[in-house]
Amino acid sequence: MWGNLSPGECTALYRLVAGSARDLVLKLDRRGRVVDASPASARLGLAFAGNPVGRHLLELLHPSCVHAVIEAHRAVQAGEIEDSGWIEVLAQVQNGDQQWFELKLGPLPYDGGTVGLLRSIEDRRALEDQLFTAAMTDPLTRLSNRDAFVRMLQHLIDAGAHGHVALFDLDHLRTLNLRHGHSGGDRVLVAFAHLMQKLMGPDDILSRIAGGTFGVLLTETAETEAASACYRILEALDAASPTGHSHLHLTASAGLAPFGNTPDATLRAAELALVNAKARGRNRLERAETHHRQWGMAIGW
Repeated sequence: MWGNLSPGECTALYRLVAGSARDLVLKLDRRGRVVDASPASARLGLAFAGNPVGRHLLELLHPSCVHAVIEAHRAVQAGEIEDSGWIEVLAQVQNGDQQWFELKLGPLPYDGGTVGLLRSIEDRRALEDQLFTAAMTDPLTRLSNRDAFVRMLQHLIDAGAHGHVALFDLDHLRTLNLRHGHSGGDRVLVAFAHLMQKLMGPDDILSRIAGGTFGVLLTETAETEAASACYRILEALDAASPTGHSHLHLTASAGLAPFGNTPDATLRAAELALVNAKARGRNRLERAETHHRQWGMAIGW
C-alpha cells in the first residue's frame, strides 16, 4: 500500500488519514493488536469507546466475520496482496447490538505492522434493505410481489417442504375497471387482499402476482386442508359482495396445485387449474390434475 514511501512519509500520511472524522484508523502489530488509533471509535459507537490501544481487532467483530479478517491480515502481512480491499464486517457496539462496517487492511512496510480503516455502512445497508424490500413489494397492496413469491417457493422446494400453491384471480376485473375506473378497481384489489389476509393461516404466505391475481403458499398442508382454505376465501368474497343492479357482484376463481420439483412446474400447474376454473364458469376452485382426474366445485352458482 505505501511501499514506495519513506518511513517519514508513511508517518505523515498515517497522521493525515487518522484525522478523518468518518473513519477509524487502527495501527496494528503483526498479531493484529491495536498499537495506535484515531479518536473515531467513540463517535462510531464501537464496543471499546475508550482508548483501544492494547486490544485485539477481533474483539470488535462478530464471530461470523473473524475468519475473513484473519485471512486478510495474514495475506497483507505475508505480502501476498497490497491491501485487502473493503471487507463488510459486523461489529459489536456499545449497547450490545451489532452494526455493519467495512474494513480495509494494508501493510506498514517501515515497521512490519498493518493499518486498518474501519467505517460505518449502517446507513448504506439500511438503504439497501429498503430498496430490496421495495423491489419485492407490490406498491398497491403492500404484499410481496411475484418475484418474492417465486423466491419463497424456490426456498421451500429446495428445503424439501411439502404444501400447495393456490392462485386466486378476481372475476370480471376488466368490467369493474371500465364501470368504476381503475381507482375503483384498485380499492377492490386492496379490499380483497385484506380479506385474504384475515382468512389465511398464520404460516400461509400471500403475494400479489399480477393484476387481479394473488398467490398463496400453503406450507405443510394436505390437499383437502388446502382446498378448504381456498373455499373459505371464495365463499367469504361471494357473501361479502353487494348485489343489485348498480353493483358488480364480486367473485374470484382459484387454482390449486401441490409443490412440484421446480417453481415453474408448480406455478404452471396452478395456472392451468385456474384457467380451468375460469373456463368452467368462474367463482370456483379447480385442482391440478392428479392421476388424470380433475376436481372442481362451484361456489354459489
